[in-house]
Amino acid sequence: MEPIILAYIGIGLMVGLSGVGSAFGVTITGNAAIGALKKNSEAFGNYMVLSALPGTQGLYGFLGYFLLQSKLDPAMTWGTAAAVFGASIALALTALFSAIRQGQVCANGIAGIGSGYDVFGKTMILAVFPELYAIVSLAAVFMISNAI
Repeated sequence: MEPIILAYIGIGLMVGLSGVGSAFGVTITGNAAIGALKKNSEAFGNYMVLSALPGTQGLYGFLGYFLLQSKLDPAMTWGTAAAVFGASIALALTALFSAIRQGQVCANGIAGIGSGYDVFGKTMILAVFPELYAIVSLAAVFMISNAI
């Protein structure tokens, strides 16, 4: 196996798993929004914003590809390939799980808004916490990319 194959496996997992996490997260929030619309259809804008939040992790995986793209060289060393693979896996797993968990936080906020509680702003603040770890992983990909 050539080193670049390991790097591309990492890239594929990064883009794929971050997208899967976002798909799960926005599905969780979308289902909550549909349920909340039955109780309070006036708050659709709030539901939509909260439903979109878990989608950002998929974008981070895609951005990670662009950060590492310049390192993908058919003549790359095993060390470079391992660095690309490791950075990719770190972002892949963090984005996967943070998107799902962020979706759960947002879904609870959507349910609260649907029940008549004024929790949109507080839900946005709490939803930032799972997102923060995906951002930290993306920053690590950026730093690893600059180091190799």
